[in-house]
Amino acid sequence: MRITIYGVVQGVGFRPTVYRVAKTMGLRGYVLNNGSNAEVVVDRDPELFLKNLRRSLPALARIDLVQVEESEGRYDDFSIVESREGKRVSLIPTDTAICDRCAVDFAEKGNRRNMFPFTNCTECGARFTMITDVPFDRTRTTMSDFPMCPLCESEYSSPSDRRFHAQTMSCPECGPRYTLYDRDAGALSDEPFGGFASRIDSGEVGMMKGWGGMHIACTLASSTRLRRLYRRGDKPYAIMTRDIGVAEKYALATDMDRKLLMSPQRPIVLLRKREEAGEALSHVSPGLGNVGMMLPYSAAHLLLFSHLKADAIVMTSANPPGEPMVIENPKAFDMGLDCYLMHNRKIIHRCDDSVMKHISGRPAFLRKSRGFVPLPLKANHRRAIIGVGAQWDVTGSVTRNGEMFLTQYIGESQQHPTLQYLGDAIRHLSRLLGTTEVEAVALDKHPKYSTRIMARKLAEENGCDMIETQHYHAHLASLMIDHGLQDRMVCLTWDGTGYGDDGTSWGGETLLGGYSTYTRLCTLEGIPLLGGDKAVVDPRRVVTAIQLKLGSPPTFADGDQAEVFSKMMRSSVTASSMGRVLDAVACILGICCKRTYEGEPAIKLERWLEAGKPTHEYEVEFGRKDGLDYAKTLPMFEQLLGTKVESDAQRADEASSFVKALTTALSDRACDFAEDHDIRTVGLSGGVSYSNPMASWVEEIVVRRGLEFVTHERVPNGDGGISVGQNAIAGSLLG
Repeated sequence: MRITIYGVVQGVGFRPTVYRVAKTMGLRGYVLNNGSNAEVVVDRDPELFLKNLRRSLPALARIDLVQVEESEGRYDDFSIVESREGKRVSLIPTDTAICDRCAVDFAEKGNRRNMFPFTNCTECGARFTMITDVPFDRTRTTMSDFPMCPLCESEYSSPSDRRFHAQTMSCPECGPRYTLYDRDAGALSDEPFGGFASRIDSGEVGMMKGWGGMHIACTLASSTRLRRLYRRGDKPYAIMTRDIGVAEKYALATDMDRKLLMSPQRPIVLLRKREEAGEALSHVSPGLGNVGMMLPYSAAHLLLFSHLKADAIVMTSANPPGEPMVIENPKAFDMGLDCYLMHNRKIIHRCDDSVMKHISGRPAFLRKSRGFVPLPLKANHRRAIIGVGAQWDVTGSVTRNGEMFLTQYIGESQQHPTLQYLGDAIRHLSRLLGTTEVEAVALDKHPKYSTRIMARKLAEENGCDMIETQHYHAHLASLMIDHGLQDRMVCLTWDGTGYGDDGTSWGGETLLGGYSTYTRLCTLEGIPLLGGDKAVVDPRRVVTAIQLKLGSPPTFADGDQAEVFSKMMRSSVTASSMGRVLDAVACILGICCKRTYEGEPAIKLERWLEAGKPTHEYEVEFGRKDGLDYAKTLPMFEQLLGTKVESDAQRADEASSFVKALTTALSDRACDFAEDHDIRTVGLSGGVSYSNPMASWVEEIVVRRGLEFVTHERVPNGDGGISVGQNAIAGSLLG
């Protein structure tokens, strides 16, 4: 019988497991990689074989579909035969952290892989970042540059060894090597990890090459120096700690947080800072109540910490501002750091660390990347479509046979190198998936988004049409894909800026819709953006526009500037944006009046919302214009501007009172719309939905009204999920 198995069956120790199960049962036949699925032939008992196989699956393997048919041929034994090309219908393995058994090998004195930074086996290590093509064989990975030594060959060929057919295995005799370099790219004679650790402990800022990219590393005390070197404003850094115990010395972790931190994917997890760690973390994530933490996920990280005196270090992606993470050694040396710990294995695909947080007890992706891509989501169509995302936090998407795959995190696409990276990532994913006949490329309607350039190129390459999608409709559709919804829903889509159908800037919308159509039901009162994008990075301009609309003196602008702003009011585009409302609240209360990274004022506002008590009365009135409801925020701002804040406690209470009043009023109105249209599901999407207090307030109202509340769990809430929604909409429109 021929058994064709679909799922995660490449690069995860699947064929060796099949071999061992078959040999134990005394079966004859073979197993091979057939493109991207696994083909197994057994001479009898296929059902019992599959039952035993499912019981013995490697940790990272997954069986999604099995097809059994009769087969001809006679075999004397059971064997693993050479892979062959075939239809690409299986799943591509992700990069996963060093497994427990390899960690033991690494730490065990006398073991030939003791302290070897590339220790891995069939169940752990780099996969996606080093694969050039499928089937997943050594010749199609960057390990093809490192022929196995006789001892590794022996392990690779031994069915009883857990490294049997481990395509990326190596040892100190035959594997890649690390070298330490100085700031001028000169190789140093120091032991690489000991020398690097000593320099980091002494206050230097260095770069370390890993599996799918490079990290800039320094001690927590050196983070201010790194901030000056890196020109990063107040953007927070992630921390890697020696172990979970150290992580909890700096931050509070729930059971759910610990599970994420210690999972094979090892994402960065946002944790609440401990008060006693405030000074140590004050320059790592300035103005925030949380800090991003991760645990070592490679043998190289374990080796580094074995030499470090510090129990926690900054580990942030090594990318020039606005550009993708560095993966080539020569490019790394251009960044002007103190020292470099580099290895000689090529990185095929850069893949940033994933970033997650828990929102009301649910996992949410701020960045879905290493460890989680390219695992599929169930699509709402069976078309072959590409989505190119929006402008910031960009990912791409590719659909195949009813499944949707996200690329790794790409970044801010307005810079040409990042835009090229988006195109390369989409093309590579399409090649791995065998998606050759693309039927459409989906993109955002915003006429100035640079992703339109890549959409046009991809459409020309594939000879297909482009399909424009509305930004907030894409948010709604991405949430539907996240939960496998088919019917229409009411969705609160809140973020900073998105191109509206009327030419204004949206961002505080209540939509009713499904995959193919949507209706805008409610929005926020428009606020002029003085100077357009300049108002996005300078919340004082938003506050000034509010004051001018109210007829009040503009206290956030000097005389000459105030006069100029007054003249700009009529010609400025207006924004119905929840993000801009939060920016204005943060600025008025003295929390943040300048944005140095995406979403900074609203992100810094979150800890004040968490700490505050909504004890002040803010009334939310609704108006109606051109058939559209809108929440009147100007009277609320007039009240806030007239309030004298005399303490941090009052600042927190005012912030919480204002934002909760607006959030609950819009949520109640959304529930009204749902009931009016006989809809049971109310959702929350967009970058603002990362705010724990706001998400909790929305959920509280929806549940109280007896409706089902949904928010993101598998697709990024913010613009990282836009390509998912674009793809879903385009597939629905094509029918």
